[in-house]
Amino acid sequence: MTTLKSTLPTARKKIVIKLGGSTLEGLNKAFFSNFKNLQQEGYDIIITHGGGPAINKELEKQNVSSSILNGIRVTNEEAINIVQTTLIGKVNTALVGELNQAGITAIGLNGFDGQLLQSEFLDKETYGYVGKVTSVNTQLINTLCENQIVPVIACVGATADGQALNINGDTIASEVALALAAESLLLVTDVSGIRIDGEYKEEANPNLINQWIEHGHIYGGMIPKVQGAIQVLKSGIPSVQIVNDQLVGTVIVPSLDETLAPS
Repeated sequence: MTTLKSTLPTARKKIVIKLGGSTLEGLNKAFFSNFKNLQQEGYDIIITHGGGPAINKELEKQNVSSSILNGIRVTNEEAINIVQTTLIGKVNTALVGELNQAGITAIGLNGFDGQLLQSEFLDKETYGYVGKVTSVNTQLINTLCENQIVPVIACVGATADGQALNINGDTIASEVALALAAESLLLVTDVSGIRIDGEYKEEANPNLINQWIEHGHIYGGMIPKVQGAIQVLKSGIPSVQIVNDQLVGTVIVPSLDETLAPS
């Protein structure tokens, strides 16, 4: 019987929340209130975050050039040092501080902590110090969750020999969610989900989304968001949500033909 009791906390469903850099600057009481509600409903929450605006400011301040290629920030040796110190030393600590002030016990983490995000170069010749995740230390995350501590993970990976690597925020979020077999991944943005003809949709699927893109109902910056969400969904997460800072928005679920397709 004691074995059963000891395994109960790990059975709690997990939600990974990815906060984009622009979203971090506008978190309000509603966000923290909804966050607490999820915890009270029995969910373990894991946060991952980027920090694009803060990184851009530091790069500009130090006159370090940076470019985006295929949606990825090309990161040279000078830039990776700025990315590392900005995400870990400034953005992460500020977010953890906000959570703690709101009464949510949180701890800041990155790829170096307990080998949390073991990584390797994505394509050094093309992207420089940009990485891809090879493994996630789920034991560390589960231990924190069992003790009701929210992991707040900065998007910095680490190689086996201790080199920091810049990793795309959506990539980190999806890899963590997949490793934990999370119930859902929430992509927090500055809009309340997918809006079609002036109306926000509560639910969508890849087939509908592709039709909306084809007919011009989804356009601009929302296209990469929904395409990224579909990729995460296809990787095995049951649902992906594009939500605002009140955690309200559109739930994206598999299309009916995908759920019926043979494995």
